[in-house]
Amino acid sequence: MNLTDSFSEFSEWRDSVGQSIAQLKTWLTRNEVGDAQTDLRLRYLLERLRDEKLTVAFVAEFSRGKSELINAVFFADYGDRILPSSAGRTTMCPTELQWENGQSPSIRLLPIETRGRGASVQEFKRHPEEWITVPIDVESTESMQRAMARVGETKRVAPDEAERLGFAVDPSGKKGARIEEDGKVEIAAWRHALIQFPHPLLKQGLVVVDTPGLNAIGSEPELTLSLLPNAHAVLFILAVDTGVTQSDLAVWQEHIVAGKAQQRGRVVVLNKIDSLWDGIRSESQIDSEIRGQVTSVARTLSVPENQVFPVSAQKALLAKVTRDPDLLDRSRVETLESALTSELLPTRQEIVRDNARGETGEIIRRTRELLNARLRGVQEQVRELSELRGKNRSVIEYMMRKVRAEKTEFEQGLQKYHATRSVFTNLSNNLYAHLGLDALRHETRRTREAMLDASFSRGLREAMESFFDQLRGNLRKSSDEVGEIQRMLDTMYKKFAIEHGLKLAAPSSFSTLRYEKEIERLRAAFNQQLNTVGAMVLHRKGTVTQRFFDTIALEARRTFEMANRDVDQWLRAVMSPLETQVREYQIQLKRRLESVKRIHEATGTLEERIAELDQAERGLLQQMAELTRLERGIAGAIGITGDLAEIETPARAA
Repeated sequence: MNLTDSFSEFSEWRDSVGQSIAQLKTWLTRNEVGDAQTDLRLRYLLERLRDEKLTVAFVAEFSRGKSELINAVFFADYGDRILPSSAGRTTMCPTELQWENGQSPSIRLLPIETRGRGASVQEFKRHPEEWITVPIDVESTESMQRAMARVGETKRVAPDEAERLGFAVDPSGKKGARIEEDGKVEIAAWRHALIQFPHPLLKQGLVVVDTPGLNAIGSEPELTLSLLPNAHAVLFILAVDTGVTQSDLAVWQEHIVAGKAQQRGRVVVLNKIDSLWDGIRSESQIDSEIRGQVTSVARTLSVPENQVFPVSAQKALLAKVTRDPDLLDRSRVETLESALTSELLPTRQEIVRDNARGETGEIIRRTRELLNARLRGVQEQVRELSELRGKNRSVIEYMMRKVRAEKTEFEQGLQKYHATRSVFTNLSNNLYAHLGLDALRHETRRTREAMLDASFSRGLREAMESFFDQLRGNLRKSSDEVGEIQRMLDTMYKKFAIEHGLKLAAPSSFSTLRYEKEIERLRAAFNQQLNTVGAMVLHRKGTVTQRFFDTIALEARRTFEMANRDVDQWLRAVMSPLETQVREYQIQLKRRLESVKRIHEATGTLEERIAELDQAERGLLQQMAELTRLERGIAGAIGITGDLAEIETPARAA
């Protein structure tokens, strides 16, 4: 199965999962067993499924054949090179190729000057008017080539302006942009490019990220702090004739693995193997030399050899254009495409499966608890009323007093519940005091003032280090508050289960560990990119401060925004089962009392009420059976078998 077919299969699977979840959402609304929070969670899950993207990033030093490889893998059907691919640098800014429904084919370019405005590329994506838009005629290869060539455009500016925009300047040209004879330096004209292109794979949710070389890649920290770490696959392209150069190794260590152990989805491509086809070497000699380079590259980068793929992007493109199967086979690109298919899609499918199972599983469990509570209430009423058959008035009055006593006892318990609810609110406020964006804004403002007041690089470093220490401290305090909330809720859940017979599963847990890990990752990136003698020497204090807040602090804010969204959802979800069961228990007590009252006031009502309850019981059993079918439908759609088949619908009371 080729790459296009595999993506089509994944897209169909994702649509099937979405349909099964949509059926659950509709059923919950129709049967009035959901609530606003449940509806919101399912709507959010469906939106994530619909907008699911698979990001593949291509990273390399310049002149490694990166753009040519993208042409060979994705655009060969157009019969020519679509992305510019020639000697030297052709991609000067990060470029995303994607397709959004409702868009027109175009290339959108974000001017490099926007770096001086303190906003991220992600924020600018919300404002189309800030971009230069160039329409693309997909029927004209020349039009596509001309539009896409614009990602290689440059401009010349003064060294101070280059530094202000985040570019390192070095007279030697080794560690930054070289100062030319006219006293100016050459920089990228664009900060970021978004290409809307109706390619079959892009229509199905694939996003291809083409990155510039080392000097350019380091000047857009958002790329290395966010875009690359979040890519589902990163293809690191080397040249077979050079192997791993010092600059290649720097890209790998600083921007792909960042000193961590090898991550899943990181693939090494050894390009330009056709340079060995010189007509003098035999095939066995060529194979031997390629194997030797694969071994050497794998050892240098500390990756398994089966993660290094030798290819010829140029010959692969030529073979696909001329429909030459022998040349295509010799280019070895199909082996790489197969690896992409087997590595990328199953991994992403597993993540989607886990998200869908986790969200729907909890919602179905809570719904089943609610239906069981209703069923127990109905069956209890049937049992009580059946015992009244043939009884005298005094027995009915006793039953009425008994239900009233239970109602009074429960209302007294509700006072404790409301007191606990108040404590829960106070603890939640304490949690937001540490985790909330107000605390982050305060810390950001304090750090900025400290950095601007610093006289020496040591003061700058201390201010930035203090920023991370404070964020980590806030997350640790937040974790303590979460633990306190969990312990309180666990006690309350058990209390209501014992005193009032409510069937409640333990409240779900929450952890701040992932956010702590993300802050540590940002700290490591900060130490690599800004907290160095070289960075302090090359950049002025104002430039270092600006870069810190435009990159590291901005990413930290995103982490805290994500933490706030997740904890808000958890706090709502963790109280919802108890609130629902308490409300349902109140309703059942009221119905029991009304039933006994009606029977006390009018003879002949007993059998009618028992008949009504029997019908209600049958309806609840039917709903539970339907819920089980929906659950099995979701399990079947996402590919889970086993324990779900053992779920049984409760039997009617005898």
